[in-house]
Amino acid sequence: MTTIGAETPSNEPVRTTSRAGRNLPAAIAVSLGIGSVLIATLVFATRFWVVIVAIVIAVATHEVVRRLREAGYLIPIIPLLLGGQAIVWLTWPFRTNGALAGFVGTVLVCLIWRLFMQDTGRVPEPGAEHPPSGSGSNYLRDASATVFLAAWVPLFASFCALLAYPKDGAARVFCFMLTVIASDVAGYGVGVLFGKHPMVPAISPKKSWEGLAGSLSFGIATAIITTTLLAGRSPWVGALLGVVVVCTCTLGDLVESQVKRDLGIKDMGRLLPGHGGMMDRIDGMLPSAVAAWTVLTLLP
Repeated sequence: MTTIGAETPSNEPVRTTSRAGRNLPAAIAVSLGIGSVLIATLVFATRFWVVIVAIVIAVATHEVVRRLREAGYLIPIIPLLLGGQAIVWLTWPFRTNGALAGFVGTVLVCLIWRLFMQDTGRVPEPGAEHPPSGSGSNYLRDASATVFLAAWVPLFASFCALLAYPKDGAARVFCFMLTVIASDVAGYGVGVLFGKHPMVPAISPKKSWEGLAGSLSFGIATAIITTTLLAGRSPWVGALLGVVVVCTCTLGDLVESQVKRDLGIKDMGRLLPGHGGMMDRIDGMLPSAVAAWTVLTLLP
């Protein structure tokens, strides 16, 4: 448990982190601030949601690239950042075709760009000889990480934008976001209070089966209520939405936890007090956006 400088009368340091390792006051304040901005955007200017998505993925992509470079990866950040913006903004006129075209173009440019990058300054892996300089060293590893990152952040995030384009776009985004929030809050609360059986201790020791049960219960209930009242869908569509969003949100969080474990870091960044970096806040939202768009678009 971490502490701050202030002390109680018994000289015990004041604890600001919870059992789950979060600075709760800061996390709550940041969440309320972000939530207020998102609600105002969806109510009064739904299309501005795309601007928010574009800004968020630029910040998140930069955070991950910085961490990968610290670990010795050579990632072409310029085409990745510009390509990420293309993936999102091409959805406005061309919808899913635009996202796919932007992603393919981004991958192609990144693969070519990496060919001409030099390995000067690369940090060698522990126990390994320093790789020879030149564009060919570790090309496969760097290219694979780049393609993974292009899909993981901007491509998945483009489905957040796609949710907002239909006439009931604001309602769809609300259904998605409220379900994610309910899953996150319930999973955190139930896990802290009742969590005794770790789900995947090798990846994320603080995640428990009890927390997952809480996420599913509250997530499904929230999805049913929101899809029925806001989107005019049947309860079974809401139930399906709740299941897939909670599952993909949990898996997205586990994927980022595994990536951070591989890199030997705790957070991707420090932008959001109580949460870590931007990527630490949206890790579960990225794959769940794809799931939410699929359910709300393909089902009647």
